[in-house]
Parts: sequence; C-alpha cells; structure tokens
Amino acid sequence: MHYPSAPATPAVPLRSLSFHLLDANLLSCRPGTVLPEETTETYTLLINKSGKGQLYSDSKRSLFAGQSAFLFIPGSSFQLERKDGLALEYYRIQFAVTFIDSWATPAAYKEALFPGRSELRVYPSSQLIEMAQQLYSGRSDQDGMPSFENNMRFLKLIGFLLEHNLVTDSKTSSTQAVERTIQYMQDHYTDKITVKWLSVKASLPSGQYSAVFKELTGKKPLDYLTELRIKRAKEWLLQSDESLRDIAERVGFADEYYFNRRFRQTTGMSPRQYALAMRRRVRVRDWAGHEVTIPDQPRRIIFYGETIGDLLSLGIQPIGGDLWKQGRPFNAEKVSSLKPDLIIFDKEDEREYEQISRIAPTLTYNSYGPLEERLLTLGEWFGKEREAQQWLSHHAGNAQRMWQQLQPYIRPGETATVFVHHRGRRLFVMGNIGLTSVLYHPDGFSPVRKVQDVLQADRAYKEITEDCLQEYAGDRIFMLLPGSPVSRKAMEQTIASPLWQSLPAVRNGHVYLVDENEWNCGDAYTIERLLRMLPELIQHTS
Repeated sequence: MHYPSAPATPAVPLRSLSFHLLDANLLSCRPGTVLPEETTETYTLLINKSGKGQLYSDSKRSLFAGQSAFLFIPGSSFQLERKDGLALEYYRIQFAVTFIDSWATPAAYKEALFPGRSELRVYPSSQLIEMAQQLYSGRSDQDGMPSFENNMRFLKLIGFLLEHNLVTDSKTSSTQAVERTIQYMQDHYTDKITVKWLSVKASLPSGQYSAVFKELTGKKPLDYLTELRIKRAKEWLLQSDESLRDIAERVGFADEYYFNRRFRQTTGMSPRQYALAMRRRVRVRDWAGHEVTIPDQPRRIIFYGETIGDLLSLGIQPIGGDLWKQGRPFNAEKVSSLKPDLIIFDKEDEREYEQISRIAPTLTYNSYGPLEERLLTLGEWFGKEREAQQWLSHHAGNAQRMWQQLQPYIRPGETATVFVHHRGRRLFVMGNIGLTSVLYHPDGFSPVRKVQDVLQADRAYKEITEDCLQEYAGDRIFMLLPGSPVSRKAMEQTIASPLWQSLPAVRNGHVYLVDENEWNCGDAYTIERLLRMLPELIQHTS
C-alpha cells in the first residue's frame, strides 16, 4: 500500500512554542464494545499499540491500526470503534502547548501543529510505541525529578513526530523519501531499477531504505516491483494477443522465460493459462479491496450477511437455507459440504475471510452501504446491471409516491431520529442503515445536525449516552423494540425517565415503538415493505 507524501504545511512557530506533558495512559477497547465520543480539552495524541479499529472525527472515518498515530487539537471530537476480533490497545497522550512571544508573554496555543492532517506517520513505528510506553511507565503524581524526566521523554517524542511529519523545504524524512521512490516505481515500473539505485535516490543506506520500504508496503522493494509488473502484464494478457516476449518487454522483464517463471510463482499458472481462464470469468474488486475472480454464471451461491433481500430482489437465490441468519457463526464444515462456487461475506474480518475463501471464491459485501451502491455492485458482479437499474427506478417511484401521500401529515423540515438499545443496556442512534434509509428522503424527514454528522461519516450507528438524547432527538422518534430481555428492560427504563418525557417528540405524541427485527432491516426487500407500512403508522398516530 502506498501512502502519499504529505503536502507542504504552513510554518508553525516552533521557536516560540513550549510543550508540556499532562498525562499518558494505555487504554483498551474490548471485543464487542464501542467507546463513547470524546471532546478534547487539550492536545491529544492516540498511538495504536495492537488491534484494529475505526476512528471517527469531524465526519471522517480512518483506519486505526498498526503504525497509526493521530493528533487532535483542543476542542476536537473523536470516537473509536474496535474492528477485528481482538482487543484494541492504544496510548492516549495529552499535552499542552504554550506560545511565548518576543516580550516573554505566555499564552495557550491551540492551533494545528501539522496543518491539514491529523494522521501522522513515523519510521520506525516501533520506536514511537516504545517512547509512548516509556511515558506511560514514567508517569508520576509527584512534582520533582521523576515528573521533569518524563517531560523530557515527552519532548523527545514530540521532536520525533515533528521531524517525520512537519515538511519543510530543507529537510525530508526518511519515510517521505521512500514514499517518493514508491511513487516513482509505480510510474516507471518498466525501467531497470535496483535497490541500490532506489536507496541513492532516497539518500539512504540500502539497509535502512529496504527496512523503511517494507514497513510502508509490507514487501521487499524488488518483490513490490515484480508485483507491479505482473499486475500490468495481466491487463495486457487480457487486452491483446501480443507474444509473451512483447508483453514481457512492455512491463519491464528482461526476457519471456524469466517473466513466465515469475508469473507462475505469483499466480500459480502460466501467462497463457491465466488469459484463457480469465476470459471465461469476471474479475472484480470487492468491498475490502480483494481482487476476486467470479466463475462464469455461478449457480451455487452462499450469502453470509444481513441483507439477503438484496440478492432476492435481483432474482439471485442463494443456497444454504438459514446459513445467513443474523448472529449465527459461520459454519465452515456445513458450507464446504454444500460445494459452493461463490460465497458473499459482509464483514471486513481478514482472518475470517481467509478461512472462508479457502472453500470457494469469496467476495466481501458492504451490507451497510447505500442501497443504490449495493444493488449496482451486485448487478456488476452477476451481469444484472439492467435489472438493478430497473429495480432502483421502480423503488424511487414508489418512495416518491409514498411521501406525497404523507405530505398532509408532515410539516416541512420535520426531523426524525431512530434509537435502539442493543448489546445489553447500551443506547445507539441509527445512521445510514435500516429504517433511516427510508425516513431520510428529500420529500420525507430530515436528520438533526448531530445525526447528519453520523451520516456524513458513513456510519451505520453511533453509541450515545442518555444525557445526550436531547442533542440527537428529532421532531419524531422511532424507538426500536429489541428482542433481548436485557435490552428491552433498558429501553423501558429510558422511556420512563424524566429526560425522555421532556423531549418535544414525546410531549407531542410523535414517538413510535416498532419491532427491531421487522422495521430495522436494510435489505432491498424489507425497504420496499417499509414503504407500505410507514404510511399506516404515520397516519394512524398523527
């Protein structure tokens, strides 16, 4: 993976700034948990130690994984969610910055230290993690030398970050230098390129260059170059009937015999075998970025996810009975026995994907994505582009007619919010999936500003606390009735609370208690059904 070089940043008055460590903590997010949103009062640095997560900030979503470090200025808001099956561990370092002018007058500094970017990169990342661990271990509640020494360690860490991320005309970090050579390789992969030549171009010793390169890409330089050439060769093999010698020369290989050998090592087949196989199949890129070859007209399809109705709406009938039911673990033995020729899997879990893809070609699918995006994706995968467009056009007409029918019952600009208690007693506001995909329509309800932030961040939901209800509640509230007894009891306690009773939607009688399983499914089939159910609900209670 290539990380583009950071753009040049405006000057930061480092000469006039003083940095002071306030606290350093090691925090964790256990499997199945979502951390509450935080608003920073100080500069806050997050450094990933282990695990993967999603980091939401200012309506943006970023991957928080190995090598990740993010800096937030005072007044910023962010929220972390664990991504894989492991606990997410990270360091949170808080500090203050003081600006001292030429008259020695101090003032709090709250501007961006790295304008235009919050994600930081350093090499080696292990050194940054080690520095963070030293700060955490050296914490002291007492004034004196221990506190002073820890602040000195902190200054060393800040200097390390500045050196690698504050771009100037006179100095470029080793990471940025290697990134430029990666871009060069992508643009000039046909050239004769050696590690020695690349290291000279980056002004680094060969050993250091290769180490930085592998940390950035996960590969050795020449292996990365070979992959670039093989990838382009695959395209030529499918687009032309040129000889292997000509294709080898086009992509930078010295001769066709070496090209043939490296191609077979990479793909498991010869170039010509690959071309014949691919012309009978469809090659696509799935949600997680895997390039997957779909068999020609697959018949035995297994869907493992939450939006089976998407496939059914296009006339695609998966096999496997109840394998796709929500919450059921993937049964590899049963799936293998069904001998599928394609599996569709709606999670971004690489470990589980690796297990599943051993059974049959596997596509990851974003069940939480917009309905139009999902159906067009399925249309591309299965040669049903026309059917997908027809279904979407028909659905758009039905939705418009439904909202026109409801116009006498809805005031212009009315807002709506969907809440649910889930995973025990925890409270969530729904984002871009399920019932909200019907409610938020140009002729329907609008989201309140805080929910709009959730939608702009492309989030399916967001965990909130009850004392935030007023910020998220719209003119109309749809409270989903959970199936879990624990969650149902938490919901009943919420709607009996004085805070809930004070909400305008509650006082105006615009609260709808609807079954979660029936109303909060986001698949195409259920969304069409909601268009028939919603008018009756709104007209009956308005």
